[in-house]
Amino acid sequence: MASSSTDLPDIKALSFEQALAELEKIVAELESGQAPLERSIEMYERGALLKAHCEARLQAAQLRVEKIVVGANGEAVRAESAEFS
Repeated sequence: MASSSTDLPDIKALSFEQALAELEKIVAELESGQAPLERSIEMYERGALLKAHCEARLQAAQLRVEKIVVGANGEAVRAESAEFS
């Protein structure tokens, strides 16, 4: 991750997959221990924002998932909100 924070895309515009891929790169670079302290802090801050974005995207996806209720004749009767434990 050699780009500055001004070169990075807006987190809100990223898909879950894009945000996760960027987060994985940040984790790998931080784990390498090769980044200077200030850069490490910037990456950590962006990583925290990416993590929150991924969690929000997952929660939104869960809310959209519906459970189909099938009647005795095998046809879909209605859809109910999914329950996640």
